[in-house]
Amino acid sequence: MTSITFETADGTQHPIETTDGTTLMQAALDNDIDAIVAECGGACSCATCHCYLDPNFTDCLPAMGEIENAMLDCVPERQSNSRLSCQIMITPELEGMVIKLPESQY
Repeated sequence: MTSITFETADGTQHPIETTDGTTLMQAALDNDIDAIVAECGGACSCATCHCYLDPNFTDCLPAMGEIENAMLDCVPERQSNSRLSCQIMITPELEGMVIKLPESQY
């Protein structure tokens, strides 16, 4: 189990423990984090699981693929640490990471 925290746009933090090998998107859905919509169910085709990842964990994350990068061009308020949560698998190296969520996925 890995402990991570989802932080909504209003600053509310939702600490959770989740199973390694689960995506951040699925962990959010499993824990009723409403700021992750996940319309496509994790197929990297809708960008409604957009999140901002802690830059301190960059070395622990997989490189962004072309499709994810293209999908992120569709999100409002893209930042340098924007990622799609469906593309990030939870690993023990992510222990303690805070995932910030945008005000809206649309």
